[in-house]
Amino acid sequence: MARARYKRGSTQNRIGMLLATMSVLLLLVVVAVKSVGLLQKQGGYQSKIETLQSQIEAEEKRSEDIAQFETYTTTRKYIEEVAKEKLGLVYPGEIIFKDGGSGK
Repeated sequence: MARARYKRGSTQNRIGMLLATMSVLLLLVVVAVKSVGLLQKQGGYQSKIETLQSQIEAEEKRSEDIAQFETYTTTRKYIEEVAKEKLGLVYPGEIIFKDGGSGK
């Protein structure tokens, strides 16, 4: 009878060890699948960061250009150009040559 108990206990131990092993393996599979998903998200976020960084650089360049243009618009040269182009003003004694054009 002692042997029967020993066998039954040994079988229960094996089943318990098998269930514990299966649980650990299942947990490892779930963690592996989730980590792959997280790595894909990380790659997507990294590309988004690069895109946003390039947009920031473009906007900073644009801001610099605007600041330079703002400075240029306060110069006498700019005021003269606008007066000539938009308003048709000229200095006294200045000769203006117009394109005769072919009418097209």
